[in-house]
Formats: sequence, C-alpha cells, structure tokens
Amino acid sequence: MIKWILILLVVAAAASLLGFPRLAGAAATGAQVLIAIVLILFLLVILGVLAIT
Repeated sequence: MIKWILILLVVAAAASLLGFPRLAGAAATGAQVLIAIVLILFLLVILGVLAIT
C-alpha cells in the first residue's frame, strides 16, 4: 500500500508541474485516503485490536 501512496504522490507532483490541476488534485486525494487507511490500521495494530500474524 505504501507503494501505491508513493506512486500517487509522484503522479500528483508531475501533473502539477505539467499544468494538470484536476489530475494532481485527484492523485493527491487518493494518496491522502490511502495514508489515512494506513494510519488507522497502524493504530489498530499498536492498540492490539487487530492482530496480524
């Protein structure tokens, strides 16, 4: 999932530099959603609610 976040951030940066604000915004929003999911899963693992074995 971290790989997808990095890909979306690179796409957002490239689109922004090339003058595609809608594409850059969509990619950045996708990255933000994935970052939120990763943080929530991380907190659940830390608190012991979700056990990954």
